[in-house]
Amino acid sequence: MLNVHLVPHTHDDVGWLKTVDQYYYGGESLSLLSVLSLSGPHAGVQYILDSVVEQLLQNPERRFIYVETVFFHYWWRNQPAAMQTSFVNGGWCMSDEATTHYSAVIDQMTLGLRFLNDTFGPCGRPRVAWHIDPFGHAREHASMFAQMGYDGFFFGRLDYQDRDHRRINRDQELLWRASESLEPPMADLFTGILPNGYNPPEGFCWDQSCDDPPIMDDPNLEDYNVDDVVKRFTKIAHSQALMYKTNDIIMTMGSDFQYENANLWYKNLDKLIRYVNAQQANGSQLNVLYSTPSCYLQELHRANLTWSLKTDDFFPYADDAHNFWTGFYSSRPALKRYERVSNGHLQTCNQLEVLGGPWSREGLFGAGDSETLRRAMAVAQHHDAVSGTEKQHVANDYARMLAVGWQHCQVVVSNSLAALSGSSADRVYCDHLNISACPLTEANKKFSVNVYNPLARPVLWPVRLPVNGCAYTVVPVSKATQQVRKDRGYAVNELVFQARAPPLGYTTYFVSMIQNGPPEASVRHGPPASIQNQFVKATFDPATGLLDSLTNLETEQTIRLKQTFYWYNASDGISSVSEQPSGAYIFRPNSSTPFLIPSSGRAESIQTPEVQEVRQQFGPWVSSVLRLYRDSRALELEWTVGPVPIEDSLGKEVVVRLDSSIRSSGLFYTDSNGREVLQRKKDFRPTWNLRQTEPVAGNYYPINSRAFIKDDEDQLTLVTDRSQGGSSIHNGSLEVMLHRRLLYDDVRGVGEPLNETSDVFPLGLVVRGRLLLSLAPPMLAADAHRPLAQENVLQPLLSFTEGAPPPGTLLEFSGLQAALPPAVHLLTLSQWDQDSLLVRLEHQFQTRESKKHSVPVTVNLQKLFSTLKVVGMSELNLSANQWLEEMKRLDWRPNLDGQPLRKPPRDPSALEVTLSPMQIRTFVLRVVRR
Repeated sequence: MLNVHLVPHTHDDVGWLKTVDQYYYGGESLSLLSVLSLSGPHAGVQYILDSVVEQLLQNPERRFIYVETVFFHYWWRNQPAAMQTSFVNGGWCMSDEATTHYSAVIDQMTLGLRFLNDTFGPCGRPRVAWHIDPFGHAREHASMFAQMGYDGFFFGRLDYQDRDHRRINRDQELLWRASESLEPPMADLFTGILPNGYNPPEGFCWDQSCDDPPIMDDPNLEDYNVDDVVKRFTKIAHSQALMYKTNDIIMTMGSDFQYENANLWYKNLDKLIRYVNAQQANGSQLNVLYSTPSCYLQELHRANLTWSLKTDDFFPYADDAHNFWTGFYSSRPALKRYERVSNGHLQTCNQLEVLGGPWSREGLFGAGDSETLRRAMAVAQHHDAVSGTEKQHVANDYARMLAVGWQHCQVVVSNSLAALSGSSADRVYCDHLNISACPLTEANKKFSVNVYNPLARPVLWPVRLPVNGCAYTVVPVSKATQQVRKDRGYAVNELVFQARAPPLGYTTYFVSMIQNGPPEASVRHGPPASIQNQFVKATFDPATGLLDSLTNLETEQTIRLKQTFYWYNASDGISSVSEQPSGAYIFRPNSSTPFLIPSSGRAESIQTPEVQEVRQQFGPWVSSVLRLYRDSRALELEWTVGPVPIEDSLGKEVVVRLDSSIRSSGLFYTDSNGREVLQRKKDFRPTWNLRQTEPVAGNYYPINSRAFIKDDEDQLTLVTDRSQGGSSIHNGSLEVMLHRRLLYDDVRGVGEPLNETSDVFPLGLVVRGRLLLSLAPPMLAADAHRPLAQENVLQPLLSFTEGAPPPGTLLEFSGLQAALPPAVHLLTLSQWDQDSLLVRLEHQFQTRESKKHSVPVTVNLQKLFSTLKVVGMSELNLSANQWLEEMKRLDWRPNLDGQPLRKPPRDPSALEVTLSPMQIRTFVLRVVRR
């Protein structure tokens, strides 16, 4: 028999054309002209769930799968009696895979899966990951799903050439080996590519948004069509079977926001199953059944076949020759940065909720919580949220939710710091320090600044505070900053100092303006010959004033290095080659040669004992600062872009390019969701022969935290402060897309061009960010860029109080007895229940990445915290929804496996845990306060 598994489902975006709340309630009805035909003008998720559950209860053979736990949570809490359905995925949303950071993905999965555990127990635990709509698929996501206990992973989108190749070779189901470091099968995940994306076969859509005729089965009526339906379905099923390896195939029966009237679907599916299976009496070998991905996966496992092995990822994604979905890697860069900052805020809030104890939630400054920000961050991971592919008002709503969540967390942080320090002074948080705006520091001659470090190792962090006076070292606020700041601040100087903060703790600094203090830093017009500290030296071309070389003084390495800004002219879709324009999803320049943004020739240089910087202007809407702090091992490149001009009716995609003397031979490297690194090769795909049609867009990849190029001697690493798209189009070159402003929609459903403005910037959004540049020998480079990347994700949190700290204030505190080893990162510290903590420890180096750190490391949990005593420990899977010892996964056989199995070392004792390279271990720790 050929078994056809019908999988009824709905795909409910957690925000896209409407906000999350509008989608749930069915509010703000959409214009039919602005949506895809399958999206429907109403889109009310509450009615979908009402309707589906009613239909499931009528017939126990029916099945339905659901993904978006946030919507289900909304619905479930309003239900009068217990109900149950089947789940896949189980995360708070179906996250994006290109622009998300692994720590935020783990958090949102944990949030959704814990809700299912608490609500349904073990029978609500999903076994299949279902990512049918993300625009390309990351290897690290597959690794995380495997470590969360999933048996399989199904998706619908992959490059059109890759799909054609796999169809011909019957290779649409495979085994994904998603880590080069973890012992197989720890990160192995069975992966299936769905036959129709996530839509029904053509002619078999029975939603109220569909045009296909229903099954009309009364032979006495003129429109009787059962014979035709059976014939067409049989042909489709046998055609599909030719592209898969077993006698079981899957068909998705549903699409965007379908099943609001579930009776339409189920009435016709019941008939389809009955009439197709009735043909078995006439010798048909076709069997149709209601099913779920888990049931389908079980049948594939029973087939006991071997499967091809994949070790790279599914980026970039193109749906046709000139349609590369690589623009969204950089779309809405301000939102992408805000999401990354909010992730750091959430981790800090979680930690201080633990360290401050019960006083954190109900303390001196009232009631606060971490849950509001946790849920907002989970929603922000959606594949139409941080990706930047939503409508503008929806993007605004995501940012609003993050802001509200941070307000709730500020209460927790203030309560905790008051409890730890013994100070009851009102605490202020300044969210605009990147544009030199902070009312408290600008208005007060004396103030205190608390620097909290969320990392489990000490940090030395450069602090820049807007002030109107002199104290220690001050530099003048730049003209570029004044322009972007507008009337949101009035400081003339920035106080610059390097703060030392202990691991998982804080240091408090007292600042006092003095009349006869050190003079303001002198501003020199034009760039210097060089800037340097004890570790790094950067030289400048005397003819152009631009960066010319970079030197690592510790290793005595020097490379030529030039920094320039360009913009690609975005295609408007008027072309004899393709009618595809650039848009929120798709990057399509109308030429492979970008336009140079020339230096204006205006430059300023500042040299002080604390910081040296060169401020450069590139025309009226691009500026940069090359900055070197006293003890930094990286050169900072701060960029400011906008408003991007469109008066010439040209959309623009703005990039910074770093051209070096490194002999990279067409190879470059990018991280996967902030963790493991993959090698990229220009105009090449590891598993199929690429026919390249877009020399620039077709070579762009997501960069979540870092990218690098190298040769035998030198490695230049670029660390980003948000997810961005980038590439190495030329040998020895790295380029990163900073900002996009477009005039046309790319016809992928969002229905509006990516043309961001705001009340503050009505002429176009201005975006500021920073890149860190590090030069080192290849085998030492990770020792530098891994910590840099973690510092960018978990930056110290600054908070301020007026005046000097009150007498008796504890000015320094660490939540750890000692810093963790350099290879170990404290990924999670949060309250689990009243007496338990959720803790994740991560080995942050890959196998063979570092001579010093790519080895197993042991941590004693009893010696971890300074104020908490660990009295018990239980280990869970990565998503914390199952005890690790109870987690059982299906075994799959690759048809090619040349890698020897590496067994992770055993723990020396119950409360000592050992981590192998790239391993994350998750624990519930029972604690008492010391």
